Amino acid sequence: MIVAVGLVVLFLLLIFGMPVAFALGVAGMVGLYLKGGLDIVLGILRSTPLSATSSYELITVPMFMLMAEFIIVSRIADELFDSAKVWLGRTPAGLAISTALAGAGFGAISGSSTAAAATLSGTSIPAMIRHNYNPRLASGVVAISGTLAMLIPPSIAIVLYGLIAQVSISRLLIAGIIPGLLVTIVITLTVLALAAINPSHAPAGSSYSLREKLASLRIVGPMIALIMLVTGCIYLGIATPTEAASLGAFGAMVIAAIRRRLTWDSFCHALFNASRTTCMIVLIIICAQVFGYYFTLTGFTQDLVSYVADLDVSRWVIFALIVLLYLVLGCFLDQVAILFLTVPIVLPVVTALGFDPIWFGIIVIITAEVGLVTPPVGLNVYVVAAYSKIPVKDIFIGVAPHVLAHMLVILLLAMFPALILWLPSTIVQ
Repeated sequence: MIVAVGLVVLFLLLIFGMPVAFALGVAGMVGLYLKGGLDIVLGILRSTPLSATSSYELITVPMFMLMAEFIIVSRIADELFDSAKVWLGRTPAGLAISTALAGAGFGAISGSSTAAAATLSGTSIPAMIRHNYNPRLASGVVAISGTLAMLIPPSIAIVLYGLIAQVSISRLLIAGIIPGLLVTIVITLTVLALAAINPSHAPAGSSYSLREKLASLRIVGPMIALIMLVTGCIYLGIATPTEAASLGAFGAMVIAAIRRRLTWDSFCHALFNASRTTCMIVLIIICAQVFGYYFTLTGFTQDLVSYVADLDVSRWVIFALIVLLYLVLGCFLDQVAILFLTVPIVLPVVTALGFDPIWFGIIVIITAEVGLVTPPVGLNVYVVAAYSKIPVKDIFIGVAPHVLAHMLVILLLAMFPALILWLPSTIVQ
């Protein structure tokens, strides 16, 4: 009964528009009060802020955020699309494919999906519209390509999952590489299929000389250097994720300075944006832990694990229901909120069924990608709409084929876990 009261309070607060962090905190305090009175509420409130934020690995989050901000300042991401366009623009759907590749490149040097969507909206959509691309196709591929930053390391979402699940963040980040490449390929194939169905929606663009193509590669050097500085150091065991994130932030700042994009104002703006987002995430972490204490004291998680273990159904049926739950939640809640709301409850069930937590984490991140582009909350869709002035309805229609393709990716990764687990098993310790 106490569990039901806390959950009802939480969902009512979310429905009425209270920020997720405060909704978690208030619902947790209500549940704790009903369970143990005011003394236990005050005791947990005194100890939780320090215990929830004292993890050394948490430093990874602001460093990756700062890295993303410096990347935006350097404008490397803008030129990634231009570079890909020079090589692929003359082929049918070439600009859309260039957008997918630019999204993957941005994801490899930044962990912010909304920043990726905003950047691609300002560069690739105008280029595609000028070449008579269908606005729905153009905006759809931009919205879905922006989500790659959630999966390809460095990924803030993966770091947060690792902190919640208490599994190796290094292995999680490396585990995202092959699925990230797979999703990029699937986005490309989806675009080619749409272009084949209606060639007028994605016509060929301009052609470029070999000299222009070779000159366009100048942007690739700094990007590869930054990838090696972060992902390479983690994979080779040279640095921990926290150290690699710090190196990445510094490297991105140096690149912005070398490209003469870094001014005092842009430097302060980058620090402010990274700090603001980090504070939001930390507040969610603190309040989610308060809510987690309430669940622990009620014994809800343990009862749920026991109940699921006694069910006379295949573990894959339960896994499918869990994936469906994440897809539904993604339609209504922010992805960070979903992680902190569900992982502490769902992960014990998943591990009790014999599934690998790293494998499950990547599946969760991919379903969160889908949530970024599904109505009514689809954050990336609204970001693209704000920058491109394309109606939200058209963007949701344009991204629908990519959502279906993502379902096939989830099915493929479920059938072949080695696609996720092989690369982290080779990591240098």
